[in-house]
Amino acid sequence: MKLIVTASFLLAASAFAQTDPATVHQRRENQQDRIANGVQSGQLTAGETKNLEGKESNLNREIRDDRQADGGKLTSQEKTQINSQQNHLSNQIYADKHNASTAHYGNNEVGARRQLQQDRIAQGIRNGSLKAGETAKLENKEQGINQQIHADRQANGGKLTGGEKAQINQQQNHASHAIYRGKHN
Repeated sequence: MKLIVTASFLLAASAFAQTDPATVHQRRENQQDRIANGVQSGQLTAGETKNLEGKESNLNREIRDDRQADGGKLTSQEKTQINSQQNHLSNQIYADKHNASTAHYGNNEVGARRQLQQDRIAQGIRNGSLKAGETAKLENKEQGINQQIHADRQANGGKLTGGEKAQINQQQNHASHAIYRGKHN
């Protein structure tokens, strides 16, 4: 009988811990770390990161709005819903990191710069200088550049012309400045 009571208590404590505000915050941080690691390792493309960061940003906004509506607290129903949404986001992070669809552009200057900028974004996510919304915007810029590189290479038999490289370099300069501003605002 004592074992059943102890198991029931632990189950109840576990359920509470999953919806405790500190746990909600810690879980958000853990998921941001997982996204940052995926960006840095190359497991997440700019598009996947943008999508995940957008969902993270929306969830953060929902949590903030729910707390404002309820005097700084979350109702048990809101906690349950947030936990479910965090589970879904966690599963999507895992799926995106393990889908092997990461696009690589080779060991050239364009690809190396792309990787450097992804590393800078990942560092900003990890150290908290970039929030989810800022990261989603930066990843949107990176995704646009990656799409342009892909389209240019398709049009030219897998290579980039000198003019295309110059245009991409200019776009990467703009993205680099945006990363700097986002990390230092």
